[in-house]
Amino acid sequence: MAEEGTTGIQAIDRTFGIVEAMIELEGAGVTELANHVDLPKSTVHHHLLTLERAGYIVRENGEYRTGLKFLRAGERTRGQHALYQVAHPEVEKLAEKTDEISGLMVEEHGRGVFIYRDSGSEAAHIDTGIGDRVPLHCTALGKAILAHLPDDRRDSIIDRHGLDEITENTITDEDELREQLAEIRERKIAFDDEERLNGLRCVAAPIFDATGQVIGSISVAGPTHRMQGAYFYEELPETVLGIANVIELNIQHQ
Repeated sequence: MAEEGTTGIQAIDRTFGIVEAMIELEGAGVTELANHVDLPKSTVHHHLLTLERAGYIVRENGEYRTGLKFLRAGERTRGQHALYQVAHPEVEKLAEKTDEISGLMVEEHGRGVFIYRDSGSEAAHIDTGIGDRVPLHCTALGKAILAHLPDDRRDSIIDRHGLDEITENTITDEDELREQLAEIRERKIAFDDEERLNGLRCVAAPIFDATGQVIGSISVAGPTHRMQGAYFYEELPETVLGIANVIELNIQHQ
């Protein structure tokens, strides 16, 4: 039954808002959650009890946090994704070959979603996790996808989400971004020069399906002091393009 004074859709929207708040706050009590989502404590408590009964959240020491049932749903969702099935072994090979961080991204609702990551022996530790959603314009992975989307889809994403400044190196000027995207389309390689995380540079290539549509991107990233000169601008792009090509061939013949 929907909450009094709300429609079923509004109730669902509130539930997801509370879950997102729980994730952002890394666990919280009823009062903190109510303040965060700007809802009455009684309403938040009603949603929490429903989620707890369903097994999606747990309560410990007066705080609520998301439960491992979400993990099962996420793992099954990712496991059913065609690109993940084909690409994750290649992401691991890329990390092993470069000793850096390798990543696999897809676009969903105008955001970039990391669906797999692996780290080589020398890789830096960063706070990006599988399932994280990031703006497309501030990562090499995202720009590799954005550059190859249909014009109307690309325009819609830029209009909807804007070009927020994440670091001082983030491209926030639309004309500058479009110029760079044109270069990415020509070379099929995208660079990220500390545009999302200070101290991190990244090289990415788009991944296309058999029809020529972009379905994701793959990257290698590392500390700026190691990502320099011909290694960053020539050797790594060739390596990433080669891995992307293998993934595309495997997708066509799976």
